[in-house]
Amino acid sequence: MPDSDKLPSEMNSEQREETSMTRWLIETALLVLLAFALAQGIKAFVAQPFIVPTGSMIPTIELRDYVLAEKLTYRFSRHPQYKDIVVFENPTHDSAAPILIKRLIATGGQTVDLKDGAVYVDGKKLDEPYTHGKPSYPLNPAIKYPYTVPSGYYWMMGDNRTNSGDSREFGAVSGDLIIAHAVWTYWPAKKFGRLE
Repeated sequence: MPDSDKLPSEMNSEQREETSMTRWLIETALLVLLAFALAQGIKAFVAQPFIVPTGSMIPTIELRDYVLAEKLTYRFSRHPQYKDIVVFENPTHDSAAPILIKRLIATGGQTVDLKDGAVYVDGKKLDEPYTHGKPSYPLNPAIKYPYTVPSGYYWMMGDNRTNSGDSREFGAVSGDLIIAHAVWTYWPAKKFGRLE
């Protein structure tokens, strides 16, 4: 009778040890594969960590801060809204910063205007304490103000208005490029907390 057909009681201790080791290796490999698949599923559909690539959101988010962005809200319950901090694919396809993080200022159908360093949406001047008094000036002469955001698009701006390449430079961002809603800074430890 081949060893593989023997009952455990018919195997010697060396054969039982070899069978146990094989079973342990298979179980460990399956657990690693399951953990990897679960992590990829969470990253694709639930939440994803990001390292902030630029200083365009200072002081709300510093360069190289680690943030956690959730994907469920935009997928199932609501569209991105004013003041949300949004992670999206860079519409300029810049390989140095393929992913950007900015604050949503206006949505499709709304009109954005920049006057005297202030931002107006639908004729109303925005109260923007997150900019810490930094002025908002146009960046791209091809973008004319007042600018009406097309349907399905979003106007994004960095909080660090004097050092942010944003919708003032590349125009409104298609909703198809939006990845997630940034909700939490988790590193460095001193900045651990909810993003607002």
